[in-house]
Amino acid sequence: MKRRQFLKGAGVVAATGAVAAPAIAQSMPELKWRLTSSFPKNLDTIYGAAEEFAKAVSEMTDKRFQIQVFAANEIVPPLAAADAVQKGTVEMAQTASYYYFGKDPTFAFGTAVPFGLNARMQNAWMYQGGGMELMNEFYKKFNIHGLPCGNTGCQMGGWFRREIKTPSDLRGLKMRIGGFAGTVMTKLGVVPQQIPGNEVYSALEKGTIDAAEWVGPYDDEKLGFAKIAPYYYYPGWWEGGAMLHHFFNLDKWNALPANYKSILTNASAMSNQWMLSKYDALNPVALKTLLGGGQARLQAFSPSIMEASLKASLEVYNEVSAKNADFKKVWDHMLVFRNDQYLWWRVAEYTYDDFMIRNRTRT
Repeated sequence: MKRRQFLKGAGVVAATGAVAAPAIAQSMPELKWRLTSSFPKNLDTIYGAAEEFAKAVSEMTDKRFQIQVFAANEIVPPLAAADAVQKGTVEMAQTASYYYFGKDPTFAFGTAVPFGLNARMQNAWMYQGGGMELMNEFYKKFNIHGLPCGNTGCQMGGWFRREIKTPSDLRGLKMRIGGFAGTVMTKLGVVPQQIPGNEVYSALEKGTIDAAEWVGPYDDEKLGFAKIAPYYYYPGWWEGGAMLHHFFNLDKWNALPANYKSILTNASAMSNQWMLSKYDALNPVALKTLLGGGQARLQAFSPSIMEASLKASLEVYNEVSAKNADFKKVWDHMLVFRNDQYLWWRVAEYTYDDFMIRNRTRT
């Protein structure tokens, strides 16, 4: 290449660079946000996912977008996270959508509903089945934009001070359980209590409650529930795949450049996968510890309790749907999706898992 041609080409590149640099800078503003979590720092699975998310956002923006994570009660109480986002007190939160069931029962679908979806189905519905669009259409009414950011997988049925054999044993039981599941439990005679995670142990210890559900073996072992309520029941039929959400203040979200929205979306998806995979890796080890040490007495809910719970759940679905159009719209949509999913799961997924469970000690 002749020198004159080279210099001419270099001049074009330099000029292009001079124009492009400010455009890139404008699309990558320096931002500092606050994230309030509904969970304490000692839950390294859930709270830890928020820290992983913030780290990813920082790295993907060359530290231009910094998100500071605050544990429950450092800015607002655990169950006030959505209010803080809605009002603009903080830019975003990491929380469970069903905590805000009292505002509108439709919030429950963002996390889990009784006899709903398992974790993989919840992801499929949210990311590919229209669930995220439906929920954000609803969240918009509360000045919130939501993105999935974690999942616990199917949860345990909780810790009980005494054995629960039949539906009649549930009557009068004071149990830490909230949201939609609490409404169903009320039909079974349970007195539901919505208590933040960091207060559950003391409530059990003092006898304020008779039972408590939290998450699963890994977190439950750390919180020490087996010391005061040894009967450990399963499955948590009200949370077949409990999903967590990042809630963003809608005005703050809308003001972001497109690349930052994409980064937050992808970092939230990473957080979602990180949390579920960590639970799947750690729960088996923790369950062995709980059972091996004689701390927990593992019990399955009886068929009569499961049937009564399903019946009560369907009654509540019908009652709420009759007076809440948003709830009915999401429930009808999710129900069709769930039934089609189980049509498929019974063909390959369940058949394979059932065989492997029965033969796991042969290899």
